[in-house]
Amino acid sequence: MTAIREIIDVDRTPADVYAYLTDPSHLPEWQLSAVSAESLDEGPIHAGSRVRVTRRIGNRQMPMTVRFDQLDPPYSWDLHGIDGPVRPRTHGSIEPLDDGRRSRVTIDIDFEGHGLGKVLIPLVVRPQVRKELPRDEKLLKDRLEGTTD
Repeated sequence: MTAIREIIDVDRTPADVYAYLTDPSHLPEWQLSAVSAESLDEGPIHAGSRVRVTRRIGNRQMPMTVRFDQLDPPYSWDLHGIDGPVRPRTHGSIEPLDDGRRSRVTIDIDFEGHGLGKVLIPLVVRPQVRKELPRDEKLLKDRLEGTTD
């Protein structure tokens, strides 16, 4: 299977977009399936930082831990799940537009299944993410552009 990819343009600088996207406290604000997110490590996010995310998948709430693999502010980040039956692998990139006044955000996400996750990914997770990711990016745009409360 190939990664699910969504792209959206945002009327904010790459630095603003990057700061918002890589701050775990904002995750439930713009991702519909995210119930909660908390950093498990002290200090600012860095390569190796872990975040505990609880997601609604179908009718269940599933906690998982993700770890940031690489951060290249304000242009890209990579993270992957390190526990749970469904482990995402996400790459995000931010391309400056209009001399850096605007940004193009690209999010690629794929999944690795363990145990029950091998069944959940094709039947529940992928269909949910294909439907949700465009709405998530629209909500991200609205939040960053100040068009929603």
